[in-house]
Amino acid sequence: MNIIIFIICAICIIAGVIGCFLPVVPGLPLLLIPLALMKFTEYGANLSWACFFIFVAVVTAETFLEYIFQTWGAKKFGASRAGIISAFVGTLAGLFFLPLGIIICPFLGAFSGELIAGASAGKSLKAACGTFIGFLLGFGLRFAVCVWIIFYLFINLQPYIRP
Repeated sequence: MNIIIFIICAICIIAGVIGCFLPVVPGLPLLLIPLALMKFTEYGANLSWACFFIFVAVVTAETFLEYIFQTWGAKKFGASRAGIISAFVGTLAGLFFLPLGIIICPFLGAFSGELIAGASAGKSLKAACGTFIGFLLGFGLRFAVCVWIIFYLFINLQPYIRP
């Protein structure tokens, strides 16, 4: 039974890391599965309920903040409502052109939305750069949470892996 748990944990960790870089795969929620397996097996002796719920709360908050950061970045750099909506549409369109589409399409969406709304090319570029900075902030947060969870898993599962 232990080998099955370790295989499930390994698959979820690999998928979680892939999901950190590809937004189509729910990376952080997948990393909660090994934590839950740890909690409900003998491996979870070091994982308190409070710690487990902190991980769940951080993953939930990160999921919401990631989308808020792009909107915040666009607003901070002067995007209009049309630019923000176009950036969101670009984000959705970018899912079809992975992996670069998720970066380029929101940028192009914000830029074109601002141009359509009547902004100058300079203002449109500034708003698009804000969207890109928001994307980078969201990705940085996702990556940091991913590393944090994986570090915790490896530190706490390491004693059980050794022969």
